[in-house]
Amino acid sequence: MALEKDLFDISGPLHITSVNWKCSHHRRSVAACLVQGAYISELDRQHNRKGQEAFAPPWWEFFKFELTSNLVDDADSSIFGAIYEFKPASSKDSSVQDAPKFVVAFRGTIPSKESLAQDGLLDINIIQNGLHRTGRFAIAMQAVQNIVSAAKSSNVWLAGHSLGAAIATLAGKNMAKMGILIETFLFNPPFVSAPIERIKDTNVKQGIRIASSFLTAGLSFALKDRQERSTPDDSFAKLSSWVPRLFVNPCDFICSEYIGYFEHRNFMEKLGVGGIERLATKNSIGGLFLSALGKDSDPLHLLPSANLTTNLSPSPDFKIAHGIHQWWRPDLHLQSKQYRYG
Repeated sequence: MALEKDLFDISGPLHITSVNWKCSHHRRSVAACLVQGAYISELDRQHNRKGQEAFAPPWWEFFKFELTSNLVDDADSSIFGAIYEFKPASSKDSSVQDAPKFVVAFRGTIPSKESLAQDGLLDINIIQNGLHRTGRFAIAMQAVQNIVSAAKSSNVWLAGHSLGAAIATLAGKNMAKMGILIETFLFNPPFVSAPIERIKDTNVKQGIRIASSFLTAGLSFALKDRQERSTPDDSFAKLSSWVPRLFVNPCDFICSEYIGYFEHRNFMEKLGVGGIERLATKNSIGGLFLSALGKDSDPLHLLPSANLTTNLSPSPDFKIAHGIHQWWRPDLHLQSKQYRYG
């Protein structure tokens, strides 16, 4: 299959002959490759490739990582993630001081008959704000907690792509709520919303976002319990010190809404209605209604802070715009900006 040939091609990252752990391009590329390792590990399992026949190991061994363990879904026995440990040739080398000791990486959906059913079910759970109730996330969360217990949080990275980015987001948020901040790389993370960012007319797009902000803020005020409104403890604000690294492509409708989500905050501040947007940005209409029905709901895409990197390079089709492979290319046209809530 041509698709598999593309997935297994490790020639792209080979331009990094020596990793500079202070370099944002190198850090991003390594994180993306380790996520790719989780993808290929599952494909190796599906095709019964073991030992020297396996295609996955080069994706981590090239960067001096060892596979500590695979994360396996109880429902279908698929490999959905991996835990890597950094094993440099010499620990005395000062150049590796900024490297992570451990990386927990999660793959996204694989469109094959062996894994699509369970992956697809989890994708639906993301739309329904129910990922936190799934068995796969429970396994992932336990793995993250175990690694953080074994090593300082400053020595741990989380990374994920698409569905895997959703898992990494939720795990990172949960740890941040406990006061533990983990460096997190989210590639093409899902944003459950109408694809407003795809609208070409800027005025129409801004008009829809403004109306949505006022509607969401109004519903939030109306549906939230009075006691909750008067409570100074704001879990959303508590998360603001956690700044995950988001990598999105404007041509990818799955993640492109993050661009408008963060830019709209600044726009509303300039209009003098920042207070309305601060209320709207920590709620979603769907989440509010689920909460009103007594269902716990914490939409994944609601993030207080982020370092948002947008790939402005040409993306002729969805496969390229949503693909993990774009994030280790050396010739990317990237635009990065940090957003802080408050």
